[in-house]
Amino acid sequence: MSSLSSTPKRKPVYLDNAASTALVPEAAAAMTAAWAQPGNPSSLHGSGRAARRLLEESRESIARDLGARPSEIIFTGGGTEADNLAIKGIYDARRREDDRRRKILISAVEHHAVLDPAQWLADDGDAELVVLPVDGHGFVDPETVGAVLADCADEVALISVMWANNEVGTVQPIAAIAAVGAEYGVPVHSDAVAAAGHLPVDFAASGLSAMSVAAHKFGGPQGMGALLLRRDVACVPLLHGGGHERDIRSGTQAVAAASGMAAALHLAVESLDTEVVRLAALRDRLAEVLRAIPGVRANGAYVIDADRTLPGIVHVSVEGCEGDSLLMLLDAKGVECSAGSACNAGVAAASHVLLAMGMDTATARGSLRFSFGTNNTEEDVDVVAGVIGEVVDRARAAGLLSAVGARTGGVSQ
Repeated sequence: MSSLSSTPKRKPVYLDNAASTALVPEAAAAMTAAWAQPGNPSSLHGSGRAARRLLEESRESIARDLGARPSEIIFTGGGTEADNLAIKGIYDARRREDDRRRKILISAVEHHAVLDPAQWLADDGDAELVVLPVDGHGFVDPETVGAVLADCADEVALISVMWANNEVGTVQPIAAIAAVGAEYGVPVHSDAVAAAGHLPVDFAASGLSAMSVAAHKFGGPQGMGALLLRRDVACVPLLHGGGHERDIRSGTQAVAAASGMAAALHLAVESLDTEVVRLAALRDRLAEVLRAIPGVRANGAYVIDADRTLPGIVHVSVEGCEGDSLLMLLDAKGVECSAGSACNAGVAAASHVLLAMGMDTATARGSLRFSFGTNNTEEDVDVVAGVIGEVVDRARAAGLLSAVGARTGGVSQ
């Protein structure tokens, strides 16, 4: 009796690196070595001092790679915590100095890790949220920021504009925005979670007051991040219980995770010049494949200037399709990416980023983001090219059936 052999299933093509990257071997090795040693970095005995030494070496490495001083690195449990600490902590400190400072300026395309704490301060406190508009490619105009500050700088607690957008990849003129804030004496924070490790990021040169980063976006461990905070910027802590991390973030530091973050960031920065070129080439080729399909349009700054967007992100809208349908059909074909919509309480909703850029709801709901990382190759683009035509056809057919069902009340003949 002969046995039937089956062809091994191909490993999925992972094109969702903007959501999270694979842990690089260098980070895994650094973390494994740290985990092998006991010791709380606050303890005074030998093991504690060894843990402290490793923590501070990691801090120094991260500072060098991000253009900061070691004392400006405050370790956190990720990008969301870093954003919350910056928004709530700086706001509170500024209000304590001058009760008139109630306004928070944020861009319309911020990640929810900035949007939500700012909205919370407005809803549960007495903050006033001022949303800065963006143009059709997702850019904030520094002159718009200046116009707001010229009118009410004494009432502004802080400004927060992300370095690069995690959905469409648009890179903001951060140095120019920081300069406007400095002119009026207003601290500027930037969520640089999507930028660090993927673009040249220099905290000191940027002129920012604060900046957030997350390790898992550049090959480090999940649940590890940092807030870069200038020494002259006051920030009220969210957590109390020991005064670790400059009395701003209490809690025993995750030494192994910090070590892994430092190793991953150093690798990313060290290979940045060549990796940017390689990822941009993959991005451009995939964009060409996608835009060859009728009814597909690219979004973000890529449309006008590829140098002003993240090298590894391709964001497109597909006419006549729902993003969720495209996502699931691609997943069935072994391609993993992100839909250009967020799901709230089980109901698909158009991305606030795309709506802020002036896109209509139907187009925004039919969007996809493909994001490349260090493990992606030309073969991955070939896989997408081989399946995307069929996927779009099926998604459009599903959309037509859904529309017909809605018109007929869902009754089949």
